[in-house]
Amino acid sequence: MSDESFGNVFDLSGSVCAVIGATGTLGGAIARGLAGHGARVAVIGRSADRGEARASEIRSAGGQCVFVKADAGDRASLEAAVATLEGELGECDVLVSAAGGNSPRASVTEDQVMSELPLDAWRDNFDTNLVSGALLPAQVFGHAMVERGREGRPASIINIASVASHIPVSRGVAYSAAKAAVVNLSMFLAREWAPSNVRVNTITPGFFPAEQNKALLFNEDGTPTPRAQQILGHTPAGRFGEPDELIGAAVFLASHRASRFVTGTDLRVDGGFLATTI
Repeated sequence: MSDESFGNVFDLSGSVCAVIGATGTLGGAIARGLAGHGARVAVIGRSADRGEARASEIRSAGGQCVFVKADAGDRASLEAAVATLEGELGECDVLVSAAGGNSPRASVTEDQVMSELPLDAWRDNFDTNLVSGALLPAQVFGHAMVERGREGRPASIINIASVASHIPVSRGVAYSAAKAAVVNLSMFLAREWAPSNVRVNTITPGFFPAEQNKALLFNEDGTPTPRAQQILGHTPAGRFGEPDELIGAAVFLASHRASRFVTGTDLRVDGGFLATTI
């Protein structure tokens, strides 16, 4: 057997990875992890201050990283980002779409029932989580990936889903539906682009404390809210996830040597949340 057969299949040296939403908690952890395994990483987001800070943090840890400003919901902005990225780091091999979020206006609560949810809030959720969070980035980055894949250069697209993709988590009805669409779209793209050597998979995180859900999970004194206690009671691991616990899944799916026959798959990192019924 050659050394390549038993070498470090998680070594991403030579790869260029774009992480959309890397200014956030989970996307930031993934960007750090990819850089830590040798990839040249582009942090892509709308906030220059947060993006430059994230890129600087990764460089300080010894990684190769640049910030590229872009709006994931705007095709022209993404196309400009691709051009900038290629000029700074080279052609993109791995795309991670980690942008997303939930609008409380599209949540079922004691004060707002399903029939009263405003349509524009539904559309906002689908624009944020499906269009910006998976569709447009895959279209823009995927076009070049498919062309290069036909010439023998493999690529990987990783979309970030949610446990709400698989079961309708109470209250977050529009978010759940939009994230379910992300999984479905990813499977469709996996089938379409497999002959072109482009793999498309999703990672489904369980509940990870982040900026967007901090108020939902914790009281001002740091104790868990009743909602958090409900979530933890449904999670066999008995705790929330830590951002760095997503790194292994992302590196695995990013590495062609580690996962070259893996496409159309959803990799759950949820502490057993989706394995629990009653």
